[in-house]
Amino acid sequence: MTFEQEIKRRRTFAIISHPDAGKTTLTEKLLLFGGAIHVAGAVKSNKIKKTATSDFMEIEKQRGISVATSVMGFDYEGYKVNILDTPGHEDFAEDTYRTLTAVDSVIIVIDVAKGVEKQTRRLMEVCRMRNTPVMVFINKLDRPGRDPFDVLDEIEEELKLKVRPLAWPMGSGGEFKGVYNIYEENLYLFSPGKQTLEEGIEFKDINDPLLGEYVSQSAASTLREELELIQGVYPAFDNKAYLKGELAPVFFGSALNNFGVRELLHAFLKIAPSPRPSLAEERMVDPYEKKLSGFVFKIHANMDPNHRNRLAFVKICSGRFERNTNYSHVRLGKQIKFSSPTAFMAEKKSIIDEAFPGDIIGIPDSGNFKIGDSLSEGEVLNFKGLPSFSPELFRYIENADPMKSKQLAKGIDQLMDEGVAQLFVHQFNGRKIIGTVGVLQFEVIQYRLLHEYGASCRYEPINLYKACWIRSNDKKELEDFKKRKVQYMAKDKSNRDVFLAESSYMLQMAQEGFKNIEFFFTSEF
Repeated sequence: MTFEQEIKRRRTFAIISHPDAGKTTLTEKLLLFGGAIHVAGAVKSNKIKKTATSDFMEIEKQRGISVATSVMGFDYEGYKVNILDTPGHEDFAEDTYRTLTAVDSVIIVIDVAKGVEKQTRRLMEVCRMRNTPVMVFINKLDRPGRDPFDVLDEIEEELKLKVRPLAWPMGSGGEFKGVYNIYEENLYLFSPGKQTLEEGIEFKDINDPLLGEYVSQSAASTLREELELIQGVYPAFDNKAYLKGELAPVFFGSALNNFGVRELLHAFLKIAPSPRPSLAEERMVDPYEKKLSGFVFKIHANMDPNHRNRLAFVKICSGRFERNTNYSHVRLGKQIKFSSPTAFMAEKKSIIDEAFPGDIIGIPDSGNFKIGDSLSEGEVLNFKGLPSFSPELFRYIENADPMKSKQLAKGIDQLMDEGVAQLFVHQFNGRKIIGTVGVLQFEVIQYRLLHEYGASCRYEPINLYKACWIRSNDKKELEDFKKRKVQYMAKDKSNRDVFLAESSYMLQMAQEGFKNIEFFFTSEF
């Protein structure tokens, strides 16, 4: 297969949603269709003992939520599919934001009963910033839910997104009969409690009287009326508008029952984009360029707790990546060779000899990489859009076991490199402060320190409103600021100056009193 063909057959996408909309369950069923797994796991279930493939961390299995993005790749009908299952919980939104920089398209999962929720809106804003093509899967049709037209209206209004149904449900809850695939003109009948990968019944002519024999005459006439309404109300599907992020195709189904997933996958493979150009600070990088480039969008400590290993997740942007070849680490300005790059199936990994644009590979890391680092064949490229956001919650972190101070220091150091939270060292008293965007992250850090590093910690309260990065071309004013605000100054992990404001009033006064100092609320400046 040629280099160009390898790129064209790749589909790299993220599945995003509000917590509990069924995102991880959908991921499992897509993997099942792709033959990547043989038994679908449950996110949280008393009956199914196998946990979801993408929820591989111990805390994820216990809580039944995703707390870290996981990557899964498989081949299906000639396509190479790379799925990134992201955390839905807003406390881990930062991981999801960064993941969205590494994908070419997105599937948003929406619960038919709950509709558009707060976290879905926020994630859609990130997609809009990058004009990422979006496809919508309305889930849980086997349960009582809202009218599909109402849900579509809400998506258009809340997410500021034009929609076009490419499938349509027949009833919902106890009355759910199946889904008519508008895109392929097929009818798929639903059998409650039967998880099937069967083909549907093909109805080229929706007016065929036989339809009533399969579903009931009243259900058939309702379907015909609603399909007529769809043709009149919604614009025809335009692939160009979808690729620009202006139009979202919509599918319906029940991920838990494997229903509607096949239609989603088949349509997605046909219409979703292959790897797209990536924006670097220096220029736009085309995937078809022969020279390799890529960036680190995630770091995961302890993928295998037995070996204490650390992996950098690298998105290949252009060229062909080859094992045991020297590549340039742009920030460090040195050549590095990788002897065991891996492809992913959540925590299961296999060593690969080559990778192409669109692929996500894992590189064993001994501390060389940070989030946002670039690899190239000599050219200086810095890819954009991988910020750390200013934290909103803060706590002092203290060692609860003096015998384990080394383990604690190492654990904090590695977990902060993952970008799940940020570490600040107070310049006034030397104490370490953890800053996060969500309260659940404190629990995850404490849990992982204990179970992965054997270090126990405790938190102490600190009253802070915001941490913001500062810089100035006026060295005298900067030094004056740091002297006057010595009690509120800290350093981040990269040794940059951070101002710790106790209130919005204090921050406002600092900004007004020192006009030549710039205040930043993301680390990318």
